[in-house]
Amino acid sequence: MIRLTLRSLRADAVRLLLSSLAIVLGVAFVAGTLMVTDGMRAGAYDRAGAFDRHTDLGVYAGADPLPPALVDRVRAVDGVTAAEGELTGSGGVVGSDGRPVLGYAVLASIPTDPALRSYDLAAGRLPDRPGEVVLDAPTVREEGFALGAPVRVGGATGAARAYTLVGAVDVAGTSRDVGGPFIGLVGADALAVTGERGYGRIMVAVARGTSREAVAERLAGAAGGGTTVKNRQQILDDAVDDAVRDLEQFGMVLLTFAGVAVVVAGFVIANTFAIVLAQRTRRTALLRLVGATRGQVFRATLLESAVLGLAASALGVLAGAGLAAGLAAALSALELPVSGGVTLTGSTVLLAVAVGTVITVAAAFVPAWQGTRVAPVAALTDAAVQVTRRAGRVRLVVGALVFAAGVAALAVAAGVGQIVLVALGGVLTFSGIVLYGPVLVPALVRLLGAPARLLFGATAGLAVANAVRNPRRVSATATALVIGIGLVSAFVVGAGSVKVGIERAVDAQIGVDYLVTGIGGDLPAPLAGELAARPELGVVHEQRSRVVDGLEVRAAHPALVARTLTGTVAGDSRGLGPGAVLVHRQLAEARGWSVGSPVTLAGRSFRVAAVVTADEAAPAGARVPEGHVVDMVDTDFVRLFPTERGFLAEVDPADGVSAGQARAAIETVVARYPTVNLMDQAAYKKMLTGTVDMLLAFVTALLGLAVVIALVGVANTLSLSVVERTRENAVLRAVGLTRGRMRAMLAVEAVLMALVGAVLGMALGTGVSAGAMAFVAKIGGDFTLVLPWGRLTLILAVAVLAALLASVLPARRALGRPVVEALGAE
Repeated sequence: MIRLTLRSLRADAVRLLLSSLAIVLGVAFVAGTLMVTDGMRAGAYDRAGAFDRHTDLGVYAGADPLPPALVDRVRAVDGVTAAEGELTGSGGVVGSDGRPVLGYAVLASIPTDPALRSYDLAAGRLPDRPGEVVLDAPTVREEGFALGAPVRVGGATGAARAYTLVGAVDVAGTSRDVGGPFIGLVGADALAVTGERGYGRIMVAVARGTSREAVAERLAGAAGGGTTVKNRQQILDDAVDDAVRDLEQFGMVLLTFAGVAVVVAGFVIANTFAIVLAQRTRRTALLRLVGATRGQVFRATLLESAVLGLAASALGVLAGAGLAAGLAAALSALELPVSGGVTLTGSTVLLAVAVGTVITVAAAFVPAWQGTRVAPVAALTDAAVQVTRRAGRVRLVVGALVFAAGVAALAVAAGVGQIVLVALGGVLTFSGIVLYGPVLVPALVRLLGAPARLLFGATAGLAVANAVRNPRRVSATATALVIGIGLVSAFVVGAGSVKVGIERAVDAQIGVDYLVTGIGGDLPAPLAGELAARPELGVVHEQRSRVVDGLEVRAAHPALVARTLTGTVAGDSRGLGPGAVLVHRQLAEARGWSVGSPVTLAGRSFRVAAVVTADEAAPAGARVPEGHVVDMVDTDFVRLFPTERGFLAEVDPADGVSAGQARAAIETVVARYPTVNLMDQAAYKKMLTGTVDMLLAFVTALLGLAVVIALVGVANTLSLSVVERTRENAVLRAVGLTRGRMRAMLAVEAVLMALVGAVLGMALGTGVSAGAMAFVAKIGGDFTLVLPWGRLTLILAVAVLAALLASVLPARRALGRPVVEALGAE
């Protein structure tokens, strides 16, 4: 039986070629992902302790930063030879062209004591005194900065000031490589630029021959409560954890999409074995007649699937190496802060091969079991060779109920916004499609085939008849497409809806021409004041808020506050001014406040000018209950909370000033602050939605492989069906069906299978997105379902085009044999 199985495998190698391609692609995705993440992990481990090569102990801050004075106390502890405070924050660099260098810039304090310096120099030296700075080597090279020349650096506390560039450092692949510049200053300068009140940790070097444990105990006593002392191993362990935490999450995301591709490949393999075993019915029956048992036939089929899975998985590992190299190159081209190349380990090979083999065997299990159920004598008749066995009634009834339950769950989820219902509805609906597909899919094929009949006549009629001849087969083929296209559609619809929701929110809440935003942090303290002092600008409002006494106090501008209000319950919102506040209805009712009531906020007394209502609901997890909000003018807010900062300032031109003049005035101020960005409303929307577009492109690219595998399934099903219909196609050609019409018939058949899978997938994806948008709206924001018809049409068009391509090889095979020879085929 083993020899016979291997001989059968060789005989059917061509038939199984496309199905093995599905496994090759799925395993390649898994193997490539593991190779890339292993390489990145190796790079992360290598660089995890880059800044602690000479650190023996560390004193770490708790809730509050460590004051600079504590560094001197730590330095005085017996056994300590060096101690330096370290902080990391954000800053900005003004480029050689006078514009801020793009990207989020990490600013860190660099030790001045040689005993604690662990930076790798690319040129020059590290800063020894205030007024000196080092930058990362790529920034120095790209901006053309020269050592010894002034470089302007700024942060949260004020405008950029000049520092002397004394060196360039290599931070690639470390925690301080986040895609933008790296700025290194001595401790005092770092505190001044960032506005921090203290350090995040104190690095300590211990004298040789001194017990580190004893020094650690003394440090704990000197540092006092609220701090943590860590030894060198703990510091390195934490650094490694930080380095690989995000990497592991990234790897899990990639493996999730790889899992989708493998599952789709499993559907293709299962359908392939079902077809191939059905076409071997007579061969199997002959084996049974000469003494082979059902168990032997069953085990032989599983052995065949295991050999196929093993060979395809081995090829998949080789293809995965190429895929990993391409992915690593893409990540490098995108200038993402990742390190490491492609690493191939034995565990990766074993895991990838095991996944591919197990999936192949599991997919062949049910077809192998069903293929042994035909009685040997009955299998020798022509009727037994027919492979149109319909699905059982129990399956169809259960499938119909599950499908209806899934659709109902998605409909309810779209109304109530429960994420559990969204997930449950998606799983049930897909399961219903799998079970009820033998009825649902052929019905849709006939429906979508009606226009084709009008266009192509009898040729399309033959294609429809062929497609629905075996309901289970066409259902399995379409179901593989449902997975990939359903997920792609869900992300496409969800991303489009989120983008529209963001744009609506900007239109509703931003009523000015220009916006000044902080890059990775709040706006510098003096910025709003400098903008307000410009005569070309009429409105300058920094959005700030503070929670105090169970309510949210917000800074507001009289000219802008009305844009977020839906009504005035009492008083006049135009009464907002110094000493007068607007109180939202829910807060007024809860506190018993009314127009003219005196209210005390942060120790100061104000008068209620109006009780108002707003169109913004409190998001889930909000700091205060809905409507517990007080609006006051900027001057009053600054007087109450002088240190509170915002990340966004709204700016409008003064009366009679053109937009160009106003923009020039803003740019004059902003040029001195490299940690801020100037944009108009359109650019602001693009900035907010850019991440959505990038995520959508990333997800679509990853899911694209699952769709490709499903389309391979369409080509595979069509190819095997052509083999099955060899004599039938020969008869059609003998009675006058031209070669062109034969190609058209197979093309229409492929397109119908792809269209049904795409339509079901898009319907499922849209339903999942509707529930997800309801959930997002419940959390907070004006998010509703928006169908991006252009992108959905593009998905359909791509599916149709791919199906047409998938029909080319089956058509060549159908037309490759002479008619007389095909008529005699068995």
